[in-house]
Amino acid sequence: MSDIPSIDAVREATLVEPKKAKSFSLKGSDTRGDKLFESKKDAKASLEEDALAINELQDALFACKTGSLLVVMQGIDTSGKDGTTKEAFRYTSPLGVNVFAFGKPTEEELAHDYLWRLHQRTPKTGYIHVFNRSQYEDVLVVKVRNLAPPKLVEQRYEQINAFEKLLCENGTRVLKLMLNISKEEQGERLRERLEVPEKRWKFNPGDLEDRKLWDQYQAAYDTALQRCSTAHAPWHVVPADSRSRRDAIAARLIRGELEAMKPVYPDPGYRPEQYEIG
Repeated sequence: MSDIPSIDAVREATLVEPKKAKSFSLKGSDTRGDKLFESKKDAKASLEEDALAINELQDALFACKTGSLLVVMQGIDTSGKDGTTKEAFRYTSPLGVNVFAFGKPTEEELAHDYLWRLHQRTPKTGYIHVFNRSQYEDVLVVKVRNLAPPKLVEQRYEQINAFEKLLCENGTRVLKLMLNISKEEQGERLRERLEVPEKRWKFNPGDLEDRKLWDQYQAAYDTALQRCSTAHAPWHVVPADSRSRRDAIAARLIRGELEAMKPVYPDPGYRPEQYEIG
C-alpha cells in the first residue's frame, strides 16, 4: 500500500468546505501535516513525483492554450510562500510560469482600485501564475493595521469573490493555498533568519511587530477563509510547520488542478511524410 495520499485525500483534508466555511477556524487546525505524510521521506518522494508531473502538465497547457491557472499563496511571515513555489515548480520551464510578489502598493497602484494591480498580473491562456501574497492582503494586513476604513474592508470580501468568479468564468482556474504555520514554528524560523548569515537578508524587524499581532492576524485569516471559500475558488489550508510536508501537499494540489484541466498537445496537422529535412 502506498504511503503517498491520493490527490483527492489531500484535497479533502485541506479544503475549507464552502458550505461549512462560516464555522471554520484556524484554531486547532493542523499545522504539522503528519496525518497526510507520516514521514518526511514519503513527502519528499511525493514531491519529486508531482514536480515532474507538474512540468509535463504545464508543458501541455502551454502548447494547447485551453485555459490558465492562478495559484494564490497566502501565509504569515516565514510560512514558506517562496519555498513552496520553488519546490513545486522545481522542474518546470520558466517559459510558462510567472511568479508575482505583492508588497506595499506603489503610488501608481494606490491611484487605482485595490484589485487593479492584481488583475494586471492574472495569467493569460496557457500560463500558470503564482501570487506570493495577493488580493487578500487588502483584508488581512490592511484590516489588522487599520490602513483602510472598516466599511471599505467589509466590502472587499464580496468584491474579491466576484473578481475570482470573473476569472473562473473566463477560463482561469484559481487555486488558493493558505500556508498554516504555528506561532512556535514561526519563532524558530525568525531566529533562524537572524542566526544563519545566508538567510539574514530575509529578516525584517517589522516582522516582529506583526508577530505581536498574531491573534489579530489569525482572526483576520479566519474571516477571509470563512467569507471567501467559494464553490468556484475554495480555500485549502496547508499545514506548514514541516517544510517537506508543506511542499508535498501543495504540489499534490497543484498537480490535481492541472490534471483537472486535462491539457493535451494539439495536433497541428503536420505529418512526417509531408516534409524532407535535408
